[in-house]
Amino acid sequence: MLVIVPDPQQVPVEIAAPTVPAQPTRPQLPHYSWRVQNPTSRLQYITDHRIADIALSQLAPGPLGFDLEWRPNFRKWQKENPVALVQLANHDTILLLQVSAMSEFPLKLRELLSDPSRAKAGVSIQNDCEKLFQDYGVSTCNCVELALLARSVDNARWKGKYTNPLGLSRLLETYENFSLAKGKVQRSNWEARLSATQQDYAANDACAGYAIYARLMAMARCIPNPNTLSPQYYSFSLVNGSLLDHLGVSAWSPQNPYYDPGPPPPPKEPKVRKQGPHNSPATAVNPRTGPSHRGFPPHRYTSAGTNKQFHNAQQYTPIAPTTMRAPTRSTAEATGSRIRPRRVAPGEHDAAAGHDGRFWTAGGYGRP
Repeated sequence: MLVIVPDPQQVPVEIAAPTVPAQPTRPQLPHYSWRVQNPTSRLQYITDHRIADIALSQLAPGPLGFDLEWRPNFRKWQKENPVALVQLANHDTILLLQVSAMSEFPLKLRELLSDPSRAKAGVSIQNDCEKLFQDYGVSTCNCVELALLARSVDNARWKGKYTNPLGLSRLLETYENFSLAKGKVQRSNWEARLSATQQDYAANDACAGYAIYARLMAMARCIPNPNTLSPQYYSFSLVNGSLLDHLGVSAWSPQNPYYDPGPPPPPKEPKVRKQGPHNSPATAVNPRTGPSHRGFPPHRYTSAGTNKQFHNAQQYTPIAPTTMRAPTRSTAEATGSRIRPRRVAPGEHDAAAGHDGRFWTAGGYGRP
């Protein structure tokens, strides 16, 4: 017999399990605040259409950051509330126009939005323009979709379908190194008197849109071939409910022939259904009629040892049919039933049962 003696000089070596490399964590970016980034800007919260016309007439020319807010609905299938707040921002002014509190829509605001010489920049701006027209019948011209502008200017960074959305927070983190704070204020009541928190939130959205637009347009000036960056690739107008180009002349659709979407994504793996009691090939066996190939017995069964009914149990126990004692002869005849008891031979009597031994069945009176 061979006996192996361990070497006392040999030190056991522990084999460590392979470790998975840790994923690099994204740095925590500071929150964007218009008070820090634009300390010289002047915020005006206006609830009167006459004051709004005065403030809009004093607004400096040039592009604007544009956004809308309205009171949310918390019930499914309920109609959306109308636009409550229009936000406009440039390098030195922020206007929060609460149109829901005004007796009429400001005339200067209607003229500014329909002016094709002034760009209005925002994210998902097409939906905002359509809602503004639906609620107030206002046409909006020269609207810049920041997601399309970013894909056109910085195509090397953004791949995929040209019309895939890019959120304002993502664009702000990419081009300004700031995060956009979101919270319950986003779903607050924008028709009531705005609090300081609501005003800061609304101002941040409009100012962030203006800052991203200014950054992307500065990058666009460095592109060697300006023909690859026509305004018709990322801007449009909504005139009387029709989607037109930024000049409001011809029909528009979001497309850029110079955009490179990159390689297509890999195909998705087919879904594999997990086997379980609900879809297993096993069949329930009915002791009366045999196996049921549908996976369920043809009539009611319960699990063994319990009174609860199971739809996916593998073992079933049939419920014994309930037998009812027949009513007395006088009761059956008094009801006028069309089913008459079967006559029994004289002398047939079940002394233990206390009657003549007949049972009530579907076919009438009879013996079990």
